[in-house]
Amino acid sequence: MKIAIVTGASSGMGREAVFQIGDRFPGIDEVWVAARREERLRDLAGKTMTEDGGGQRRPAAGIPARVRCFAVDLTDPAGREKLSAALREEKPNVKILVNAAGFGVTGRIGSQPEETECGMVRLNCEALCAVTGMVLPYMGRNSRILQFSSAAAFLPQPGFAIYAASKAFVLSYSRALGAELKERDICVTAVCPGPVKTEFLDIAVKDGELPFYKKFVMADPKKVVKKAIRDSMAGRPVSVYGIPMKLFMAAAGILPHGLILKMMGRCGG
Repeated sequence: MKIAIVTGASSGMGREAVFQIGDRFPGIDEVWVAARREERLRDLAGKTMTEDGGGQRRPAAGIPARVRCFAVDLTDPAGREKLSAALREEKPNVKILVNAAGFGVTGRIGSQPEETECGMVRLNCEALCAVTGMVLPYMGRNSRILQFSSAAAFLPQPGFAIYAASKAFVLSYSRALGAELKERDICVTAVCPGPVKTEFLDIAVKDGELPFYKKFVMADPKKVVKKAIRDSMAGRPVSVYGIPMKLFMAAAGILPHGLILKMMGRCGG
């Protein structure tokens, strides 16, 4: 049985990835989706099936025949064990792993509860590593891994420090993992979008106000995921959507970070 696994599938780009995988990879038999919010996963699974004229349930166009839900907290080892146990029992051929689970909260270091600040590291870094390590034994040649990082990974982000640092970890980890897995013909792509129109921002931006330049480069999640899949198919180690974010990545690699941070501060970031 060939499957895809998508974490963070209850919303945002994880949810979008479920539908696009179904559209782009008709050979996938099942998509296993993992997130904390069970009702969101059930809703997602319902949207992947339609009724025909005789009242029978059929796969929706472009969607695999089955979506299997794992309503688990991936920061909890007991929650991850539910997914691990299913892998051991089914022994599927995992063709695609999408690690899209993550969250961020703006604010100066120490301004949020310890659980919130450390929780970003546990979900964005620890859970991602744990799920990747858990799934790798079930991946064969010509498989692919998409790790959702962020353009925030390109340089430190005062006021968003822990999130940016966690995504820098994901970017570095993904590039090293890709080099290690090259001999197994498993492609690893770090997805590094800028601001995306998802509910992530409702949680991340506590004061409800984004700097104007971030509003200017706001991206459509469908387009970000589409490019990420396309870049993965092309074997690219990093996927960056949009010219502004590509320029930002180039600037972060050339200019002193102190200079960029000063410019961002003047622009309200």
